[in-house]
Amino acid sequence: MESLMQAIVEPRNLLSIAVAVLVFATLVTLLGSITGGARLDDRMKAVSVRRDELKRRSRQAIAGSQGGALRHTDDGFKKRVVERLNLSKMLEDPKVAEQMIQAGLRGPGPLTTFYFFRFATPFVFLFLAGAYLFFVNGFGQPFMIKLAMTMAAALAGFYGPNIYLQNRIAKRKLSIMQAFPDALDLMLICVEAGMSIEAAIVKVSQEIGTTSIDLAEELALLSAELSYLPERRMAYEGLAKRTNHPGVRAVATAMVQAEQYGTPLGSALRTMAKENRDLRLSAAEKKAAALPAQLTVPMIIFFLPVLFVVILGPAIISIQDTMAANQVEGVGDR
Repeated sequence: MESLMQAIVEPRNLLSIAVAVLVFATLVTLLGSITGGARLDDRMKAVSVRRDELKRRSRQAIAGSQGGALRHTDDGFKKRVVERLNLSKMLEDPKVAEQMIQAGLRGPGPLTTFYFFRFATPFVFLFLAGAYLFFVNGFGQPFMIKLAMTMAAALAGFYGPNIYLQNRIAKRKLSIMQAFPDALDLMLICVEAGMSIEAAIVKVSQEIGTTSIDLAEELALLSAELSYLPERRMAYEGLAKRTNHPGVRAVATAMVQAEQYGTPLGSALRTMAKENRDLRLSAAEKKAAALPAQLTVPMIIFFLPVLFVVILGPAIISIQDTMAANQVEGVGDR
């Protein structure tokens, strides 16, 4: 057992394990496109659950019931830990609930999971880093350096859930931004063909799923909220709040104004589609403009050494051959 642990904690073996994990993550990412349809079906099932909840809430409001605050139940080990330690108050962050919605994580379950991991991850990282540095391989560092490295691991564990959440929000926003102008064009075609805005949203949510699952989910949820919320303005504002994208917020404001003042919906959609295409193009141009600066360091590290070897290699070889020939001639003369 000890020999196995020593073999695992060797730097070379750790590097091999890290490479294997990265290769596995790459394969999972490449295979994720194949399972996109299954993920879309799961998202649509979640939206149907939300639609049923809105329907029940609407019926209770019509019946005069005061218990309209339906919510999903969340029972489990993480929920008990969060409640007993009162983590929702100790780690309270007013932006967490809004950020969870922007990341596509709805209901109390993901929020409980976030608080649980934000509490547990620092201790897990602290234990693993301390056990490795103090008992397995300290890299020849003094006690204070190892203690500082252990505390840095605990700090990384504390901010790890926030970093994961921010990355998920950024990826979701990018997916919505790339597909939203096309969705507006499809919606414009449907509206000008005589379809109502609700039917157009449902149709576009079904068609845009192959391009962006996140946008298809948001449009399906918008359709459900348009049907069951007391005011249509609340549905459009909810869409803008969930996506937190300037183009979506502008479209939501235009839709509210079109219904409030009776302005033509087709012209508003056409203008918003053009503006969102310009936003997408400007984002692509900004990314392309930043590419040379980002490629500077990889080119210095990977390209320049190879270029020097290719250029200077033949000259060095010829110099060595000349020096060897001179040495042979000198020995012959003697």
